[in-house]
Amino acid sequence: MIKRLWHVILLLVICGPLAGQGDIDPQDRIFWRNEKSIGAALNSDGWSVIYRDLRQFSPNRRWFIEGSLEGFKHPKEIKLSNYYFQSPGSFVFGKLNSTWTLGAGAGYQGEIFEKRDLGGVSVSWFAGGGATVLFAKPIYYKIIVLLGDDYYTIEEQKFDLTIHQPLDIMSKASFFKGFDEIKLYPGFYTRAGFNFEYSKNDRVTHAIEVGASLHGFTSKIPIMATEDNKQFFPSLFVSYRIGMILDPVSRGGLLDLLRRKPAE
Repeated sequence: MIKRLWHVILLLVICGPLAGQGDIDPQDRIFWRNEKSIGAALNSDGWSVIYRDLRQFSPNRRWFIEGSLEGFKHPKEIKLSNYYFQSPGSFVFGKLNSTWTLGAGAGYQGEIFEKRDLGGVSVSWFAGGGATVLFAKPIYYKIIVLLGDDYYTIEEQKFDLTIHQPLDIMSKASFFKGFDEIKLYPGFYTRAGFNFEYSKNDRVTHAIEVGASLHGFTSKIPIMATEDNKQFFPSLFVSYRIGMILDPVSRGGLLDLLRRKPAE
């Protein structure tokens, strides 16, 4: 997987400076490269949604602040279904907690290859980090409790490795069950990668990002009923990002941001 990601990066770097269609006024670039965007990413251990606000302070450099919502998965998560009872839905046998994080941080972005026209691709690097907090919500299961040879009842219980087997579980209980038992784990994160911006509109940005991240917490996160739960989460990611380019000189509204700039 790592080799494939770097093959994609190399291909985009080579294609970055190629010419396309449309013109960009270089005298205006420094004003409209402020940017607000949101990106959705698939990580090697989960998913993330990241909002980013970039501000340009030199022709090829910008600083940014960001906020993120991310979810983590344990590598041993396997979805099962209780075919004996023909129950709807699926569950992860042995999972103790659903986990997600809220984070906030800052960083820098530097341009490597400039977009020469509206049909081209600009290539930038970015790096940043900040603080994060992980929410661990206990998972409840609908457990089949036998009362006799032909009788049983359904009880909502947390998973217990010493007594529960796959055929004991009908399905997961409601996602909202256990919200009053959420535990918090403070931590940090750092993230770095490459941004490939390819929009043909000078007021809207479309970009693909690839890179790596690391999350660390004050203790191991009890995701699964196993001894190999992790405290640190390294990950690779690929994300799609969309946003608006802001010109601090212009007083236009949202429609002006989405309207294509006429070529001169």
